[in-house]
Amino acid sequence: MFSVIIPNWNGSRLLPTCLIALRQQTFRDFETLVVDDCSTDDSRELIARDFSEARVIALGTNRGFAPAVNAGIRAARGEVIVLLNNDTEADAHWLAEIARALEANPNAGIVACKLKLFDRRDHLHSAGDFFRVDGIPGNRGVWERDEGQYDDARGVFGPCGGACAYRKTMLDEIGGFDEALGSYCEDVDLNWRARLAGYAIAYAPRAIVYHMVSATGGGALSSFFVGRNFIWVLAKNYPRALWKKYWRKIIAAQLRITFDALKNLRGAAARARLRGQIAGVLGLSRWLARRNEIIRRASDAEIENALVK
Repeated sequence: MFSVIIPNWNGSRLLPTCLIALRQQTFRDFETLVVDDCSTDDSRELIARDFSEARVIALGTNRGFAPAVNAGIRAARGEVIVLLNNDTEADAHWLAEIARALEANPNAGIVACKLKLFDRRDHLHSAGDFFRVDGIPGNRGVWERDEGQYDDARGVFGPCGGACAYRKTMLDEIGGFDEALGSYCEDVDLNWRARLAGYAIAYAPRAIVYHMVSATGGGALSSFFVGRNFIWVLAKNYPRALWKKYWRKIIAAQLRITFDALKNLRGAAARARLRGQIAGVLGLSRWLARRNEIIRRASDAEIENALVK
């Protein structure tokens, strides 16, 4: 059985589209859990009235994405944990294609899906996520017209957390989302931990979800977390041998971010990105110490081969 976990905060205007699409799935062996992150709108009333098939996990305080998802994982009954943003509409065959990918890849701990733009359905948001040797993650094919150019798994380091699947046995071993990261890059960190533990990543290009990008996030707060968490994820996960090999590229990438923010300092997002970088550097010692938490079965060569040069 699959457990589809939808984190929600004040998303009553978004939930009907998301939940109706789940009703239309051709794969039916799943439960739906909406983790309500202390919404102040009528999200809970809406679900109780119109979507009684969904189980609500109600949090008493607003805790952010990672803690909300972890609460859903703890309550889930399925062998496969499927994440879905509330600002999405899944294709009717989405879950069936995830099931197909897991069956075809028994060593895979994760399935990456293909996310397209909700309002431009022939354009991509993420055809799986990449991670560069200079420490910068990103979405494959973002903003490009989908012409099948990303229908293979080359360059897929892991999934975007907006729509993906994880085997529960893998999460039981390596842990769920790192709540100390807050609400950005927590999926990147989990991709790293899965890779380092030796799990394969499957990519299902026909598992399609349409995403209303940044309908529930964005702005200066996200810029702060991204600026900080890029550094913390590197400090926690990046193999020592690869640090020695690519440290110049890593520092250069961070300096490019700094200089770009300085050029746009009048903007709130640029100032927030700089504050995030400063916070990242100040927290380095704590996050370097956390390297001891990581299960490392994959070789440095295997990790390097998964990175984009």
